[in-house]
Amino acid sequence: MKNKKSIYSWAIYDWANSAYATTVMAGFFPLFFKSYYSANSDVVVSTAQLGFANSISSFIIVLIAPLLGAIADVGSLKKRFLFIFAFLGILNSALLVLVEQGSWQMAAFVYILANIGFMGSNIFYDALLSSVTTRKNVDFVSGLGFAFGYLGGGVLFAFNVWMLQEPMLFGFNDKTEAIKASFISVAVWWGVFSLPLFFFVEEKEKNIKTTTLIKDGYIRLKTTFTKIVQIKGVFLFLIAYWLYIDGVDTIIRMAVDYGMALGFDPSSLIFALLIVQFVSFPTTLIFTKLAYLWDTKKAIYLAIGIYLVIIIFASMMDKVSEFYILAVMIALVQGGIQALSRSYYSKMIPTNHSAEFFAFYNFMGKFAAIIGPLLVGLVALYSGSSRVAISSIAILFILGAVFLYFVDEKKISKEVNSILK
Repeated sequence: MKNKKSIYSWAIYDWANSAYATTVMAGFFPLFFKSYYSANSDVVVSTAQLGFANSISSFIIVLIAPLLGAIADVGSLKKRFLFIFAFLGILNSALLVLVEQGSWQMAAFVYILANIGFMGSNIFYDALLSSVTTRKNVDFVSGLGFAFGYLGGGVLFAFNVWMLQEPMLFGFNDKTEAIKASFISVAVWWGVFSLPLFFFVEEKEKNIKTTTLIKDGYIRLKTTFTKIVQIKGVFLFLIAYWLYIDGVDTIIRMAVDYGMALGFDPSSLIFALLIVQFVSFPTTLIFTKLAYLWDTKKAIYLAIGIYLVIIIFASMMDKVSEFYILAVMIALVQGGIQALSRSYYSKMIPTNHSAEFFAFYNFMGKFAAIIGPLLVGLVALYSGSSRVAISSIAILFILGAVFLYFVDEKKISKEVNSILK
């Protein structure tokens, strides 16, 4: 195993930015958007508004990620780009505090910028994976990052839920002030726990002029895209990943909104999110162990199968207790499928092309994040049913499983290395 300090410093960044994923993206922002920022809108309309905001931020990342990834590889700028995007996310997490009640357009705008920061930093975070570990240990290290993320995000989220339940105890006048303070806490948490990666994960930058970086980055992007299309296995995996991770991300982003549409109490939905965070910590590590003992691809298939069961169960549930069961089911597989997808892909690609290859990986993931929420939003509007909308996600997992069947990472890795020599 490579330098343990580098590995744990890299993994702790997941602990840092997962505070945004839990408290803002999955937790309080959907609740606050519906009840405060978009207070006068119908529940179905606010679902569509939130879905469109998620889609727009993902679309912007889709446009800029591949070129930035290529530039980062040319100039060894992965860490620098990571922190530029992280700063954007941190700043706009804090700025959510300033948005007034009923100003859903401004809330959506700030949220879109924060999402871009969160997703953009993850591109370069993922790309650094192959720099801190070996192929043998990549499943474990990838899983360690996600496990830390669920634990760290869960710890801060639990504290923020405590603030929400007992606002007076923390000096707040009401729950609105507590939620706004939680957005500030995310910014502070994200910033402080990003520092280990900054100090202890090494990347030697190259002294190249900006114009040369952009030119060479564009050339490298064009070349890499051509190679990805030529390498059938990589191309098929990216399509498969695009489809099934679409389902995963859409469930993450829309679960709380779906629960509210069914009439469940917001405090119960928050408790369910806490269940997901803390159960996901051990189950993510268990999934990485399963991949080591069994097979990474088979473990991903198992997760897809469980997600199909989750969707069927979600479309039929009526009680809050069933939402808790749903939360446990999601926690069993959410971290595992994310971690193993990342490590499975990293086994296929060369280290010196990691940022641009992971840019395409994130390109597909974020392009999926456009389609998934948009699909749910449109189905909700046209069908008038949140149950029908959530059921539509199943097709993404099924199609993803079909494309994944034709992928063999061992053959792909050899083919990639021979083509990119």
